[in-house]
Amino acid sequence: MEPAFRLWRSRFGGGCFKGEKSVKKLLIGTALSLAVMSSAALAQDAVSACLITKTDTNPFFVKMKEGAEAKAQELGVTLKAFAGKIDGDHETQVAAIETCIADGAKGILIAASDTSAIVQSVQKARDAGLLVIALDTPLNPVDAADATFATDNFLAGELIGKWAAGKLGAEAANAKIAMLDLAVSQPSVDVLRDQGFLSGFGIDLGDPNKWGDESDPRIVGHDVTAGNEEGGRKAMENLLAKDPMINVVYTINEPSAAGAYEALKSIGREKDVTIVSVDGGCPGVANVKDGVIGATSQQYPLQMAALGVEAIKAWADSGTKPMPTEGKDFYDTGVKLVTDQPVDGVDSIDTTEGANLCWG
Repeated sequence: MEPAFRLWRSRFGGGCFKGEKSVKKLLIGTALSLAVMSSAALAQDAVSACLITKTDTNPFFVKMKEGAEAKAQELGVTLKAFAGKIDGDHETQVAAIETCIADGAKGILIAASDTSAIVQSVQKARDAGLLVIALDTPLNPVDAADATFATDNFLAGELIGKWAAGKLGAEAANAKIAMLDLAVSQPSVDVLRDQGFLSGFGIDLGDPNKWGDESDPRIVGHDVTAGNEEGGRKAMENLLAKDPMINVVYTINEPSAAGAYEALKSIGREKDVTIVSVDGGCPGVANVKDGVIGATSQQYPLQMAALGVEAIKAWADSGTKPMPTEGKDFYDTGVKLVTDQPVDGVDSIDTTEGANLCWG
C-alpha cells in the first residue's frame, strides 16, 4: 500500500495531500473486494461429493461412510452423506440424488436399495454432469452408473457355497438348504450372492439374473430378511416351519445370519446346522470364531468408498473416469473367505487374520 501513497506525494508535493485518506479508503475497499471475489472463486471451484447408502445403522455402511469421510478430508473434498431409513428405502435415495444435483455436487457415490428403479434418477444426475459411482451394489444395468466399485458378489457367494459343500462332503447330496435373501425386489447384490452360493454348492441355476426359479429339491425355500437380525430370525422361522430338518443356511449378510442362529437356537438346533454368510464385519468374524457362522466372505467397504471419493476428485480435476478391473464390468475391491474350518480346494483365511481386516 505505501508505494502508492509515495507516488501521490511525489506528484502533489511532500506535504499531506488532503485526499490521501479518501484514496486509502478506496484502495482498502478495492483490496477487500478482490479478497471476497477470490474467496468466492475458491468456493465455486471446491469439489463436493455425495455419499448415499442404504442405511446409516448397518456396520457395513457405517464403515463405508468413515472411509469416504477420511478420504474426502485428505483430498479437500466436501462430502455430504445421506441414507435410507431402512434397507429398501428407495424414495429417500431418490430425494438425496435430487438434493445433490441442486447443490452442484461433482459426483455421487451410491449403494442403491432398488438397483433398477434408481436408474432414472441416476441418469438425471449424469445428464447434469455428475459422475455417479455405484458402491457394493451394481445398478441394473451395470452401465447405468459411470463406474462400480464393489466386491465380486457372485464370487463371494461362490466361496461360501464351495466351502459349505466341502464341509458336508458326500452328505451335500442330501442337504436341506434355506436361502435367506435380502428383498423381494431382488437387487443385484442379492441375486449375485444367492446365485453364487448355489453355483458354488453345485446346484444348477435357472435364470442367473434372479433367484427362486431353481428346481433342485435340496432347496427348501427362499425368504427375505431386509438384511437385519429380526428379518433373519423371522425368515428362518418361516423356512423351519416348511422343513424343520434344514441343515444348511445361506444368508445375505451377517446380521441376518445372527437372526437365523437365534431361531435355530430356540428349537435346540444351533449345533447341527451350518450357516454361511457374506460381509466380514468384526461382529461377523467374531461369530465365525464362536461357531455361530461357519464361514463368511469378507468384503472391504472402506476401500470402496475411499476409491470412490478419489474418482470424483479426478473427475472434477481432469474429467477422467475410473476404469474397471480387466475382464470385469466393475472395479473389483476384493473378497476373502474367513473360517476356522478350512476345506480342501477353497482358499481361506482364519478368524485371526479376518479380525485384523474386519470393520464395524
